[in-house]
Amino acid sequence: MLKLGVDFGLSNTDVVLLENQTIIANQVFKAGSTRLEVLARILAKLGVRPSELGAIAVAGGLSHNLPESFEGIALQKIGEAQAVGRGALALSGLREALVVSAGTGTAMYAARESEAQHFTGSAVGGGTLLGLSRLLLGTADPLEVARLAARGDTSRVDSTLLDVIGGGIGHLPPDATAVNLGRLVHDIEASREDLAAGLVTLVSQVIAMIALNAAKAAALPQIVIVGHLPDLEPMRKAFERVWYFYQTHPKPLIPPKSGWATAYGAVLSVS
Repeated sequence: MLKLGVDFGLSNTDVVLLENQTIIANQVFKAGSTRLEVLARILAKLGVRPSELGAIAVAGGLSHNLPESFEGIALQKIGEAQAVGRGALALSGLREALVVSAGTGTAMYAARESEAQHFTGSAVGGGTLLGLSRLLLGTADPLEVARLAARGDTSRVDSTLLDVIGGGIGHLPPDATAVNLGRLVHDIEASREDLAAGLVTLVSQVIAMIALNAAKAAALPQIVIVGHLPDLEPMRKAFERVWYFYQTHPKPLIPPKSGWATAYGAVLSVS
């Protein structure tokens, strides 16, 4: 019997279809209304009839607007922490980790086995990146922002440790960021590409540094990053630079299908 998991997030609606606990299809839709018509469109897109489903699990902030059933099937509403934690551990093959849900905003969960609790987070996330990009770059298209950032040079907009103190400090090298967008204070001309690279660096460093400190505070050696923000290659590379600068071991994981962790965890949580 098939099972459907849906994460009704603020920016995206993420969908996974499971057979025998294995993902056989996954889709992402732009967020919108959570009326039952949305579920009908999702099933039509997947080519699945309601009668083929043994369970429907829903998560995400907008899922609370849904009724209790669809086509005679109970909609099992799963808490955000439970869904994110369960999905992230299953995708990464771990039994415990600090799970970083990097989406429109950023939430971090202490996940151990089948239990997860919200630990900390940040209002800085993908929404921050796209909001600032709209103001500074004239676009809020994440793929365009990623294309621009891939061609940009952060050293043209960020002040480095070399600029500020004349060299590295501790294990941080001279080219590590000292002040995000610090060069712009001096009226330096910056291209759209360099600005995009600077914005990606800003958002990624905020998330990565909070995650490193949170993992230590929670006594969890492994970090797992999920959500759609890591889908952007420049964002993944910016995370990697933080791990490199801080010599992070074990290295944080971004598992395959990380953007669908919440939907996956929701459906894994149903009996």
